[in-house]
This record gives sequence, structure tokens and C-alpha cells, in this order.
Amino acid sequence: MLGYPHVDAGHGWLIFRLPPAEVAVHPGSGEQALDLYLTCDSIEREMAALAERGVTFTQPVSEQRWGRTTAFRLPGGATVGLYEPSHPTAFDLE
Repeated sequence: MLGYPHVDAGHGWLIFRLPPAEVAVHPGSGEQALDLYLTCDSIEREMAALAERGVTFTQPVSEQRWGRTTAFRLPGGATVGLYEPSHPTAFDLE
């Protein structure tokens, strides 16, 4: 669905080769939560490419103070966010 190269480790357990990544840890209060977001350079371009692979988006693009966001559902039911950051990223260090 996302187009990442992968191997089958057996019995349908897929292991994907992913692009470089960043992790952001934010202070919170109350119940613990985990949100997974993939970043991209152009949200429109990435949404078009994913839609060609059959990805259905669950949210329209919205403007946040930290970037432009949307979300989609994986075949297993989990929701993944997609955003185009408007803040510096760790890749800016290169």
C-alpha cells in the first residue's frame, strides 16, 4: 500500500525497509498516547501518489501551527498521520 520494499519473514509477517526517520517526543498530561505521522515535502504530491495505490484518506488536509496534516487508514485498521512540516526538521542538519 505504501510502496516500501519488504521481505516476508514467514506467515505473512512483513518487514519493511523504511526511509530515514525522525522521532519527536512531546510533553503531555493525562493518559498516554502515541501518534504516528509520516512526513513529506509536499502533502498534495504524496496524497496523489498514495491515492494511486488505493490509499483512502480519513481526514481532509488541515493547517496546524506545525504543518499541514491529513490521515489515512492502514489495511489492519490503524490510522497513520501524514504531514508536511512547517518547522525545522532533523534533516535540516545535513
